[in-house]
Amino acid sequence: MTDTKTTTRQEPILKIRNLTTRFRTDRGIVTAIDDVSFDVYPGETLGIVGESGCGKTVTSKSIMRLLPEHITIIDEKSSMEFEGINLATTSNGQMRKVRGNRIAMIFQEPMTSLNPVFTVGWQIDEALKYHTKLSRSQRRERSIEMLRLVEIPNPEQRINEYPHQLSGGMRQRVMIAMALCCEPDVLIADEPTTALDVTIQAQILDLMNGLKEKLDTAIILITHDLGVVAQVCDRVQVMYAGRVIESASVYDLFHTPRHPYTKALLESIPKAAKTRVKSARLPAIEGIVPSLWELPKGCRFQDRCSIATDHCIELEPDLITDENNRSVRCHTPITVNNAPVRENA
Repeated sequence: MTDTKTTTRQEPILKIRNLTTRFRTDRGIVTAIDDVSFDVYPGETLGIVGESGCGKTVTSKSIMRLLPEHITIIDEKSSMEFEGINLATTSNGQMRKVRGNRIAMIFQEPMTSLNPVFTVGWQIDEALKYHTKLSRSQRRERSIEMLRLVEIPNPEQRINEYPHQLSGGMRQRVMIAMALCCEPDVLIADEPTTALDVTIQAQILDLMNGLKEKLDTAIILITHDLGVVAQVCDRVQVMYAGRVIESASVYDLFHTPRHPYTKALLESIPKAAKTRVKSARLPAIEGIVPSLWELPKGCRFQDRCSIATDHCIELEPDLITDENNRSVRCHTPITVNNAPVRENA
């Protein structure tokens, strides 16, 4: 893991501001994403991490407008600006022009995303047919080129095969080829390596890194695997119970976590046997993420936090930013060289 590159060289390509997503349910309206804000810059990888149920996937599907409209409410204060377009309020027709073309997504499980009754070539061609003016023969050549780009052997043969004829790693590569065929500006990868073995995981991550450098694509990587974050991300946002609770460069986050939850996550990563006592148990975070129906009054992490005070129980902390542009949502954040924090301007 190396220190992150600076991103002040250019303007963000995607600006998320105050994203709040609610769902209509039989029990009433529930808030799944609460006031989430972040920027994504060209050519960088932003990691969004947290336990299952913290809101990572809902955030990505909100950006892509892939949530069922009849049960989804995106708050009117929410803004998702992409090249002058507010994705939160733009029309469905305009969104279809952006989705899969300028902003693309790799889903967690390719076997539920790929259509089993169509060849992989047909499925790549579908995006090209909708978003480009290429002829049929040009689209076929482009599809073969994309399969070759993601290092699928014998692409001229594989293009005529069905998803069930491919291995798990090859299916995920097809998903990446489909997402990149129109050369998007932003690629959202939702747990792209979860269902793969460790060797294939490394290959997929190396492939994504190489393609990012080649195409200057911005990547939003959604994962619960901090090892993956350390390997490929430039910046990290930690989410808990629908809120961002810490944001920092990957280097700063791993070396000096400021939120107790982030620190606990890092301490729960398995270490090499030689670095810890054989009889020592792997540290774990006690308890579970609170139900969105029963969020505590104060800090949402209070009942699992070892340093919670009465103040934490009564009042939810604001997201505070320090002079190094690190953000943390905690009344008693872990100090870094005794540096004070200041509120967002």
